[in-house]
Amino acid sequence: MYTNNRDAYRQTFFTVWEKYQKNLPLDGIEKQLIEVILLHPEYHRLLSQPGLQDQEFALEDNPFFHLSLHIAIREQIRMDRPMGVKSVYQQLLQRYSDENEVEHRMMECLAQIMWEAQRKGEAPSETLFLERLKNLV
Repeated sequence: MYTNNRDAYRQTFFTVWEKYQKNLPLDGIEKQLIEVILLHPEYHRLLSQPGLQDQEFALEDNPFFHLSLHIAIREQIRMDRPMGVKSVYQQLLQRYSDENEVEHRMMECLAQIMWEAQRKGEAPSETLFLERLKNLV
């Protein structure tokens, strides 16, 4: 799944959706992807049309970026990296009680940190990311 090739990366989403539709077995990362895809019925039509793989999107409207941010947040929580992110996630769950809403709030912080780092030509700051997440609690 991890590649710098945009088309290959996007193809993974189409393949997972097709396998799910055909009731074919999914491997570990595919199971994670389908969980996130199922949270977003607005993307199902797109993923049913592999010919749309080359479609251009504004970053804020890019379904592949959005779904990938979900996966990134889930991985950060699973690994508790940056250290403390799992605790912040649990606190946010107590406050909002909806996992999808909590992930979306966390994703906004992550996207902002990534954008700022890219603009500066630096690596994203885990410390700054965690600070911004704590501001959501």
